[in-house]
Amino acid sequence: MSDNNGREGGGFKGLRLVPRAEASYKMKDFKSDQEVRWCPGCGDYAILAAFQGFLPELGVPRENIVIVSGIGCSSRFPYYLSTYGMHSIHGRAPAIATGLAASRPDLSVWVITGDGDGLSIGGNHLIHALRRNVNINVLLFNNRIYGLTKGQYSPTSEAGKITKSSPMGSLDTPFNPVSLALGAEAGFVARTIDSDRQHLTGVLRAAADHEGASFVEIYQNCPIFNDDAFEPLKDPAERDMRLLRMEHGEPLRIGADRGVVMGDYGELKVADIAEVGEDALVRHDAHRADPGYAFALSRMDYPAFEHVPVGVFRDISRPTYDELMAEQLGGAEARSGQEELASLLAGGDTWTVR
Repeated sequence: MSDNNGREGGGFKGLRLVPRAEASYKMKDFKSDQEVRWCPGCGDYAILAAFQGFLPELGVPRENIVIVSGIGCSSRFPYYLSTYGMHSIHGRAPAIATGLAASRPDLSVWVITGDGDGLSIGGNHLIHALRRNVNINVLLFNNRIYGLTKGQYSPTSEAGKITKSSPMGSLDTPFNPVSLALGAEAGFVARTIDSDRQHLTGVLRAAADHEGASFVEIYQNCPIFNDDAFEPLKDPAERDMRLLRMEHGEPLRIGADRGVVMGDYGELKVADIAEVGEDALVRHDAHRADPGYAFALSRMDYPAFEHVPVGVFRDISRPTYDELMAEQLGGAEARSGQEELASLLAGGDTWTVR
């Protein structure tokens, strides 16, 4: 099997170190005995079902899969999966996952976070995990609201949002999570939607194939505090006129009549195919080394979901933090040998305090 970058692989990252499962799994094998408790209609149910259905495809023993979450509605995920997991502290899931992935290359590590947990108190940890290219998968559930704490505006809420913490409207400019991840030099960046199980599963599969840090934004509905936030992208009457479904090597089309073309100054814009011709459409290149193209795609959804790209924005190969660290440690051991901890602590520059 070849992954998206043409490498021979087995369908999950860390191929050389993560072991293969001796027996095949089914979806039921990844369901825990815990009662799933979210509000009725929450998009988390659909994401959980898709994720549980996808995990057997990894072919990884359950004891070699770890789910690390932060704080929020999405962060209940570890309880509902029959794998190892940790419900960690607010915003720090990427930091904990970094230590785990760096020290245990035999694990498939997944971070579950939300727009509040991952982009507010956890924003610093997220961008550094991505720039370091740690071998983890980050799934960021974006419902554009704080759900667990009852409806305050979040880092992705639109300007002017009326909430309990912004009764006169939010003054903040929202984050674009995909743009943020690309700015942090993430090698794999994608976006999908909770209600489109087939697309969601395909994106999860591509993220798992990628060596290094992967970042997936999942539009997720909160029926209690921000219902129908993404309704234009789900309404059959509107979605085909708004969604830009990106497939590597294929023309960028929106519905049957429109597509994406390159402007005079290198910008991306939407045009009628009848006017510009099929040959003028940009063919999607997720493997382009320069992130500028992917960044331009990430800006097309402003304002108000007019044109929303979904799929893989960027998928490039670069050295992972785990590999570089292992090489550095191996070089140090080759030069100095495996010394005792006491001698290492007392070696080099030391001071005696009297």
